[in-house]
Amino acid sequence: MFERIKEDVASVFDRDPAARTTFEVLTNYPGVHALLLHRLAHRLWLKNWKLTARSLGSFSRWLTGIEIHPGAQIGRRFFIDHGMGVVIGETAIVGDDCTLYHGVTLGGTSWQKGKRHPTLADNVVVGAGAKVLGPIEISNGARIGSNAVVLKPVPEGATVVGVPGRLIERKKTDPKQDQREKTAKKIGFDAYGTPQDMPDPVAHAINCMLDHIHHMDEKMHRMCEQLQTLGAEVYEDNEDWIDLPKCELHVEADDPKKID
Repeated sequence: MFERIKEDVASVFDRDPAARTTFEVLTNYPGVHALLLHRLAHRLWLKNWKLTARSLGSFSRWLTGIEIHPGAQIGRRFFIDHGMGVVIGETAIVGDDCTLYHGVTLGGTSWQKGKRHPTLADNVVVGAGAKVLGPIEISNGARIGSNAVVLKPVPEGATVVGVPGRLIERKKTDPKQDQREKTAKKIGFDAYGTPQDMPDPVAHAINCMLDHIHHMDEKMHRMCEQLQTLGAEVYEDNEDWIDLPKCELHVEADDPKKID
């Protein structure tokens, strides 16, 4: 039991840079208090002391603002940061090294008996205000964004955001990404990385703009090549085109086939 308490306290230092001393964690962290009381309440629940276990759970909720049903199964090194408003239902299962922030609900969507709350595998992080509802499985290493509402299973290592929750696809190989980065660098825009991880509408709009600039640059290059075939002298420098005040065009005046 004391080994578990040491693990729980150590997990706070691993995940909260504000933690300074063991005494501070044991006396001022409601997530730790709720977890310790739940460990005891869960043992009473398994021994069929249901009323006593529920009463201890109610006391824990009054003390910490965190409601964990005594029947819920909680793994090792579980950390609830801040904690106010967290609700964990009776048939919820939480794996090892999971982290929940304030306002999280691991709830049910049915009044039927049996498994009706979610299962969190190891190393899952659930952001503030998120709701994970129903007998679904959140696989290893998954991330649930703040205020997301998750109603479907989440695959391993995935990130879910929004209402209703949707998966963020992390495209490791986007054929246009290198081109966008070069164009962005050329025009002095250097803030990329976000579009690969977040469905940001502003970033999407900027990506479209960069694609358009690249298309126009290629089109201008082809136009200059055509002018050169007609005998025009076109000054072109692809690397520094953005700094050019104008494109210099020289045409022989006595040649009627050449463009003025």
